[in-house]
Amino acid sequence: MIQSDPTLTPQKLLRPIERLFDLSDAKIRSIHHSWNSSMGTPVFTVRGRYTSRGWTEWTQGFQFGSGALQFDATGDRWHLDYARKNTVAVMASHVSHTGVHDHGFNNVSTYGNLLRLMREGRIARNPDERNFYELALKCSAAVQAARWSRIKDGRGYIYSFNGPHSLFSDTIRSLRVLALGHQLGHVLMGEMDRRIPLLERLIQHADVTAQYNVYYGKGRDAYDVRGRVVHESIFNTNDGNYRCPSTQQGYTPFSTWTRGLAWIMCGYAEQLEFLATLKDAELKPFGGRNKVEAMMLKAAEATCDFYIKHTSTDGIPFWDTGAPNLHRLGNYLNRPSDPFNPHEPVDSSAAAIAAQGLWRLGKYLASRKRAKDGRRYQQAALTIAHTLFDDPYLSTKSSHQGLILHSVYHRPNGWDHIPPGQKIPCGESSMWGDYHARELALLLWREAKGKPYLRFYNV
Repeated sequence: MIQSDPTLTPQKLLRPIERLFDLSDAKIRSIHHSWNSSMGTPVFTVRGRYTSRGWTEWTQGFQFGSGALQFDATGDRWHLDYARKNTVAVMASHVSHTGVHDHGFNNVSTYGNLLRLMREGRIARNPDERNFYELALKCSAAVQAARWSRIKDGRGYIYSFNGPHSLFSDTIRSLRVLALGHQLGHVLMGEMDRRIPLLERLIQHADVTAQYNVYYGKGRDAYDVRGRVVHESIFNTNDGNYRCPSTQQGYTPFSTWTRGLAWIMCGYAEQLEFLATLKDAELKPFGGRNKVEAMMLKAAEATCDFYIKHTSTDGIPFWDTGAPNLHRLGNYLNRPSDPFNPHEPVDSSAAAIAAQGLWRLGKYLASRKRAKDGRRYQQAALTIAHTLFDDPYLSTKSSHQGLILHSVYHRPNGWDHIPPGQKIPCGESSMWGDYHARELALLLWREAKGKPYLRFYNV
């Protein structure tokens, strides 16, 4: 269980954050100078060098979006140019990609960050450039929303790259692009010119995910523990009936893959923030503000509580809460994480994502006059950040292209590098882990400096 340090504040983390961005500068440049684009997209490191892994190209937005975050934190124009040029040159295929559930990852990290910087006045206002970013996000939102399966009661979900039967927990964070599309006044056009509201699909997907992918301790099955998350839910596409839990990257459908848990935590928390910007009339067709917010808040609180309870004291989780050799580690939840243990890997990328969810949920609750609850979540987030931004998780060697060490990609498939002398994967980084560590650092840096709160949308 996380043992939060009550004395931590964003201001106390300023020096570690500034050190992180100092290291980040050279690592982004190193990847840029060494990467051969014919290899595809950098995904994770092997022996400290970024490599590719063909599955889907879901990490390219993190590669170039990292430049936008680096510029935001440091003002270094090289990184802005890097993000801009590569977004124009490389990202168009991701906007029109009909085969994935990853639009919120790829396109909000690039086009979305650049639009945000322009709206904040961080980069010069240029109507043509702004329109370019906005059009890309509108198209991306519609393409993502069109990847739709219906369930028996008429609701639906954005299906994963596995096919129309598959609802991933990851996709909750792709709702960012639907939110932006709605904010920009866009809709998905269907047969016979039917106008399909992006907000409708956002809320339905969130609702179905909350019902089937998140557990609430109500006896749904023998493994129904409040806040537990299943990576994937399977539906019969012939009649829309729910069939069973499943997983692609976790250990079993009846344990919790912690990066999937983290996506849920972060996704619902930031959607709660977004809902607060909408008018009551916009939410009335979906049962009204109270109903929609209650659904998302229930999922966010349950999963954040589960994470806090089922994570090592320093805030870094193992890759799956039911990993088969955890019993060999003894009372591992009552001590700090050990990424070099001989039995099961930790996942620092899950921690970077989860910390942002905890911080955002805490801030949301504080705005709803639940300051005590909000403080509990935010102190847990700061505790995770304090751990990630220091040894043994911060990558300080110039020869290592990763920023945050001890990330895990696909443990069941055996894709992660095991260094000589070790028995489990450790010491490597991932593009999503590095990006979300930068995003977390930027969020807290802005808080410490009294700058505008970091959102994926603009108010």
